[in-house]
Amino acid sequence: MPKLALVVFSGELDKAFVAFTIASRAAAEGWDVLMFFTFWGLGIIRDPDRSVQKTTQVEKVFDAALPRGADDLRISQMTMSELGTTLMKEQMSAKRMLPIREMMREAKEFGVRFLVCNIPMELMGIRKEEFVDEVDEICSVGRYLEEAKDADLNLFI
Repeated sequence: MPKLALVVFSGELDKAFVAFTIASRAAAEGWDVLMFFTFWGLGIIRDPDRSVQKTTQVEKVFDAALPRGADDLRISQMTMSELGTTLMKEQMSAKRMLPIREMMREAKEFGVRFLVCNIPMELMGIRKEEFVDEVDEICSVGRYLEEAKDADLNLFI
């Protein structure tokens, strides 16, 4: 079985769309797929209904700056003071494309594994209780490398 390893570094709508599209398609075609969420990509997998009290100033800043889940993502280009994000979401809906949160659920149904890097969690004060249920494992870079070394394809998005 071919294997795909995706590093999801970006927390932007268009990049998340591409990451989940590739992951789901590969998994639907029988690939073993893992997504390794790190740094700004952590915003994608935050659950908007789960809040954890932040105690330090750094934690509070990152909490406010990071998107609170897939529905809070913005596009990376042509933002036009949020108009670009609104237009993109409207176009996705009009073209019957799934919102990112639904794409995430679909990826899990296809068997995609979600790994989360523990280093940026610690740096930004993010706790595992803040993540969506789809997360399979909080792990180190070493764990990701163990998985990725045998992958037929490694992508960084």
